[in-house]
Amino acid sequence: MKSQDIILSGILELYAAGLASEEEQKDVQAYIAQYPEVAEELALIDADMESYAQALAMEPSASVKEKIFARINNEKEEVKTVAPVKSINSVPAPIIGIAPYWKYAAAASVVLLLGSIALNMVLYNKSNDITKNLQQTQQDLAALKDENKTMEGDMAVVQNKYSKPVSLKGLEASPNAAAKIFWMENTGEVYLDPVNLPEAPAGKQYQLWGIVDGKPVSGGMILTSKKGEKYRIQKMKTFGKVDAFAITLESESGNTSPKGPMFVLGKM
Repeated sequence: MKSQDIILSGILELYAAGLASEEEQKDVQAYIAQYPEVAEELALIDADMESYAQALAMEPSASVKEKIFARINNEKEEVKTVAPVKSINSVPAPIIGIAPYWKYAAAASVVLLLGSIALNMVLYNKSNDITKNLQQTQQDLAALKDENKTMEGDMAVVQNKYSKPVSLKGLEASPNAAAKIFWMENTGEVYLDPVNLPEAPAGKQYQLWGIVDGKPVSGGMILTSKKGEKYRIQKMKTFGKVDAFAITLESESGNTSPKGPMFVLGKM
């Protein structure tokens, strides 16, 4: 059995609460000697249970203590007798003596109750931790599935047999900028990969242009980032015929004709 399996099994909590069987106690002692992480976990459980026990503990008043000890002393010094009570049949009723051991049983019951409460609280907290870890794992898995779906869509565009890549290279406004167009020769559809464009300043957004018969025609506004993540390949306006593609930096609302600086350009 691995150390993590031992920790999750609940045997350490039973051991700490004094509820483990003799065989389980031997197993736990062997685990402690073999796995340092198990010993560390047991120490944490002991500390948690001690904290719960202290939080639940109530100290009796001085008068209560005095009455209890006085009664115990009286029971040691004398044995009280009870006069026999005659039954209807005139047969003396048997005298039933109450042994003083009740106080030890009561004390043991209180200890077990406190241990049980502490054990339940420790198991409850551990269950909450496991639930939170499971939820986080499920969220991470969902994010990975979304990312995988996006990558599959990108690969479908890149590997399409009709896809013609067109590289857009940086101009004077940003020599290191770059982008890539994937032109579908059979449909005229246009897909854009903008990951190598600089981050657009506040209030500004990139706009794609197709140069058709020497005139710029808007291909739509470009999304470059969302929640800190770069946008990958995105579909733009479809062109029936185009000579070149260009990207300019415009206002967020866009323009019917380019007014901002041109960042990249690529000819078909």
